[in-house]
Amino acid sequence: MYRYILLLLSILPFCIQAAPAKVYNLKDYGVTPRSAKAASAINAALQRIKQDANGSEVTVRLEKGTYRLSPDDAPDRIYYISNHDQVVHHPTGVAIEGWEGLTFDGAGSTLLCEGRMLPMSIVGCTDVTVKNLHIDFATPHISQVTIVSNDDSGITFRPSSEVNWDIDDQKRFTAHGKDWTLHYYTGIAFDGNTYHIVPQTSDLSINLSDCSRQGDLVKAPNWKDSRLPVGTRLALRSYHRPHPAVFMEADIRTLLRNVSVHYAEGMGLVAQMCTDIHLDGFNVCLAKGSQRYFTTQADATHFVQCRGTLISENGLYEGMMDDAINVHGVYLRVRQRINNRTLRCRFEHNQTFGYKWGEPGDSVVFVRSATMDQLPFTATIRSINTAGGPIAGTLEYIITLDRDLPEEISDKEGYGIENITWTPEVVFRNSTVRNNRARGALFSSARATVCEDNFFDHTSGTAILLCGDCNGWYESGPVRNIVIRRNRFLNALTNMFQFTNAVISIYPEIPNIKESKTYFHGGSENAIVICDNIFETFDSPLIYAKSVDGIVVRDNKVTYNHDFKPFHWNQKAVLLEHCTRARVQDFPERK
Repeated sequence: MYRYILLLLSILPFCIQAAPAKVYNLKDYGVTPRSAKAASAINAALQRIKQDANGSEVTVRLEKGTYRLSPDDAPDRIYYISNHDQVVHHPTGVAIEGWEGLTFDGAGSTLLCEGRMLPMSIVGCTDVTVKNLHIDFATPHISQVTIVSNDDSGITFRPSSEVNWDIDDQKRFTAHGKDWTLHYYTGIAFDGNTYHIVPQTSDLSINLSDCSRQGDLVKAPNWKDSRLPVGTRLALRSYHRPHPAVFMEADIRTLLRNVSVHYAEGMGLVAQMCTDIHLDGFNVCLAKGSQRYFTTQADATHFVQCRGTLISENGLYEGMMDDAINVHGVYLRVRQRINNRTLRCRFEHNQTFGYKWGEPGDSVVFVRSATMDQLPFTATIRSINTAGGPIAGTLEYIITLDRDLPEEISDKEGYGIENITWTPEVVFRNSTVRNNRARGALFSSARATVCEDNFFDHTSGTAILLCGDCNGWYESGPVRNIVIRRNRFLNALTNMFQFTNAVISIYPEIPNIKESKTYFHGGSENAIVICDNIFETFDSPLIYAKSVDGIVVRDNKVTYNHDFKPFHWNQKAVLLEHCTRARVQDFPERK
């Protein structure tokens, strides 16, 4: 299957480019880096070009430069974006909607945004390519500060030059920008020399009350933390995530090439209900010459209920406040058994709802939330309708199946329903993940997944996570066929976050594992293969696995160092819980 994917990718460009595309230069439509209202100008030009092209394949080019985008003149779009704050209204810098056969060439330009807005959307499109583009914000909502003194009297820090700040009438340090004001209570600490997250600091608790201004410095007498030496860079942050940098929905065959996101208040890229995605040199990284240590507020890339082939390669992901890549579906919770074939089901997480979850003909399975046992029952959706109102914004669906339901499925016991039609084959390769918070790569697809030839460099938390959760995040589902090979892991797990039991953590959320009758991940002898990787680590835990049927760990190498002090509660190289058919190599002990 993997060879077939590569063959398909080699043929696909020739199929798409059989006829030459007509080229449109946006400067001919009055769009230049000097445009006062660049967002409205770009979108107006795209609409004119779309009408003129009349369905033909086109290339649209920007004149190279910096385009300042403001929410004041950006078109307002109503999107329900998974794993975000559901602000609903999204002022959108570049709205690419309903196109077939479009290449948007940024020519190395930067979309420099202000305020709170969505820089780019790609919605309802087929065969769209976006390339050679940078996305950034002039005034990030994360505020970077440098510690200049730290003693018993508190911490004194210097905000970076791009932070607009003051001390408010309640003596709180306050940052502000166009249409936003923030007070901070948490942050992430970066080593000023190495850019690594400071070990054993995780999510800091920060008290910025009773602050005083001392020239260009701030004295915070109630913020005391001996772990933060002079020179430490702090990314003061909130937990808001209103807009990603790029939003994709209901697209077919999308290519993003040489696109770099330098900041977003949400994720770098979110794609939901899309078919066939290729990221080649998509980066969430620090801009050249930047003094920042951080990038996005959350994940670099996030894929929700996509299908077909998902390939992400040749990327650089650094400084983000969450994972480099997260691939998963969404469990709806069964709320009512209306009859033997019909259920009322609900989105349960407050950041994920309002989009089309499935359609007639899709296959579904069920999982018992308490034990994460998947029932031996598969059905096809005959009809799916919202429980009143349009799809946009819906919380609940009425789903009718083609078969009678098992007796145990009800709202009383607690069951989730998963759409297994919308699950992709995944390839994540030749990429670097470094100096980020939380985790590196998350995979939750039952179809063939390959994670190979990547460099996980000081990922702070777990480097690779296989999860599955029908109780909190409601991110489905089980992994049936994954190969993790030829990756290098350098000093992962310097901090503790959720699911961080080892460098590679297979950690489904199972509230009552003692009553589990099956295994959540796997299902064959070679379901999960971890081979030919290099672990370079200061601590002991390399691989943790829970509720797996069929795991192979072989031909991996480990080198122990003394770069940091060991601290993890798990001091076993390999720790297995509720697993079967496990073939695991012996690792040398750390000395």
